[in-house]
Amino acid sequence: MIEIDVTRRLGGFRLDVAFSTDTQGITALFGRSGAGKTCIVNMLAGLLTPERGRIVINGQVLFDSNARLDVPPERRRLGYVFQESRLFPHLSVRGNLEYGMRLVPQRERRITFDEVVEILGIGALLTRRPHRLSGGEKQRVTIGRALLTSPRLLLMDEPLASLDGARKNEILPFIERLSERFA
Repeated sequence: MIEIDVTRRLGGFRLDVAFSTDTQGITALFGRSGAGKTCIVNMLAGLLTPERGRIVINGQVLFDSNARLDVPPERRRLGYVFQESRLFPHLSVRGNLEYGMRLVPQRERRITFDEVVEILGIGALLTRRPHRLSGGEKQRVTIGRALLTSPRLLLMDEPLASLDGARKNEILPFIERLSERFA
């Protein structure tokens, strides 16, 4: 269960949001541009600190302004797929994927390298560098790297926004299968 009740002011914009939702399946935030969707995702991830409020995921308090608790992003165990892929250009696809795995002790890994490669269909890409990938391939690798951190929750900030129609149609089936396979 995700429970969020936070307030944050950004310039002249005030975000005041409260909701709860199940962590099973896919939950989407909808709203017009500038409504605060990315701010909410960044607060969940710990990249943006609310001024007041509380964030709880599956019973673990990640932020509580009254208790002065703010769990650092790296300890939240949340995967994050940004709008644009943020792959390491000096690493191959395999290296980018293994980077995500190295962040998690082996005994805590719930998802294997081979499972991720298979579900995302990226086996043929493992030796390539990011500059030799299409936009859709980059996003699949980015999703794979996030999954290999064995996150409790996978946050995706408009993962299709920077892709053309053909690449969006390429990625959507993979996103749909993620919740079925790794729920």
